[in-house]
Amino acid sequence: MTSLRTLGSSDLQVFPLALGGNVFGWTAGLDQSFAVLDAYTAAGGNFVDTADVYSAWGEGLSGGESETVLGKWLAARGNRDGVVLATKVGQHPEYPGLSAANIKAAADASLRRLGTDHIDLYYTHYDKPEVPVEEIIGALDELVRAGKVRHIAASNISAERLEASLDFSEREGLARYVALQPHYNLVSRDTYEGELQDLAARTGLAAVPYYALAAGFLTGKYRPGTAVDSVRAGGAAKHLESERGRQVLAALDEVAGAHDAPVATVALAWLAAQPTVAAPIASARTVEQLPALLGVAELSLTEDEVARLTRASA
Repeated sequence: MTSLRTLGSSDLQVFPLALGGNVFGWTAGLDQSFAVLDAYTAAGGNFVDTADVYSAWGEGLSGGESETVLGKWLAARGNRDGVVLATKVGQHPEYPGLSAANIKAAADASLRRLGTDHIDLYYTHYDKPEVPVEEIIGALDELVRAGKVRHIAASNISAERLEASLDFSEREGLARYVALQPHYNLVSRDTYEGELQDLAARTGLAAVPYYALAAGFLTGKYRPGTAVDSVRAGGAAKHLESERGRQVLAALDEVAGAHDAPVATVALAWLAAQPTVAAPIASARTVEQLPALLGVAELSLTEDEVARLTRASA
């Protein structure tokens, strides 16, 4: 049985891989999404990450599709208490921004789509520096006090704004961020390491990195001369053009070979071994893509292997 990890200072116990919900209702239809969710939970997974905006960017979609699929799945399986459900506010076309009124209205809309009376982890999706942290934290605190949200978190925020938010929460005795969702992976380290990571470590925040596999590049399927049929292929393939990208692939191949493990599993295991990281996020469009992601729960890299990957990605 895979050990669950405590998420920061919260009472949430999470599987070491968060299942990304961005594909549900977009590139994965209802039946496919249900199959992926069933397989993930059957393997011991309990941490699902979505956002109210998923997937407004898709043709004919308007946002809220992922939450709607998740709501239908939770109702069909009757397993709401067994799932740590994370969603985000601020980017839905009908609920943009982080004003107090919008945060509360968007939360109610998310709850309706999810078919639940509470969200376990509620993120501000992208910080809005024009909104005072006092207004944002105040609104989130109201949701916690109302029982609609258990814990709050932040994504895509500067160290300065994060620290100001934490200080305000402490000073006023209000709900406090317990987690941070940064863009972080082997080919994007400066998006988290440094000031933000140091602050998370100092204040006991858990990191739940997104783009953990760099839009698929760190699965190893993007190689010179190969074409990949994916909506994200252009963004992922660009890493092949950099020396660092090629060095990272070579190091991943070496470590994966030593463990007879998929490249994606090793890339996630490097992330999971980093200070503050509780669970990287990765999504699967099909059940066949899941085993390589779930493998992070069982794979422990040696210190030398972590150092080898860290050097390659410098």
